[in-house]
Amino acid sequence: MAELEILRRSALSGLHGGSAAAQLTPAPAAARASLRAYADAVPALSAALGVTLPTRPKTSVSANGVTAFWLGPDEWMLIGPEDTDFVALAANSNVLHSAVDISHRNIGIIVSGSGARVAINSACPHDLTDAFFPVGACTRTVFGKMEIVLHRESEDVWRVECWRSFADYCFGMLAEGAADAGI
Repeated sequence: MAELEILRRSALSGLHGGSAAAQLTPAPAAARASLRAYADAVPALSAALGVTLPTRPKTSVSANGVTAFWLGPDEWMLIGPEDTDFVALAANSNVLHSAVDISHRNIGIIVSGSGARVAINSACPHDLTDAFFPVGACTRTVFGKMEIVLHRESEDVWRVECWRSFADYCFGMLAEGAADAGI
């Protein structure tokens, strides 16, 4: 019997958009995990994952190609290279935790350019000014009618993580915001 190879296309495959002020591109394929654990498990999990889990609200930490977003007192989202098995790595910590692979649940959209903040704020009520959302900040928030995880990667580069089922809606809303940013 012939082996069946399953290829998964990104929900945003081939899309690009925006304006001169705010460009939109699908983020590269990545591994993602939702991690829950008590504070006493953080050191062992950090060692096993190769990245120090942030413990302050709205912060992120990147190391070894992995980024950890603080989403709550006992909750993180991990993003890394596509072949990373976060569940297996976390299991090596030998501490109580919950790690769930969400690689195919989420889609990332990179919003970049001088108008990126305006494009995102077109449907996100969060204060994204430098004082309240500096480089490295992340949060779970709303964008339009959906939940997103928002990360400010650099001065003019933002990552929007949404559920795959909302990818077209999110991209379209961001495109409208990007057009407004270009006015």
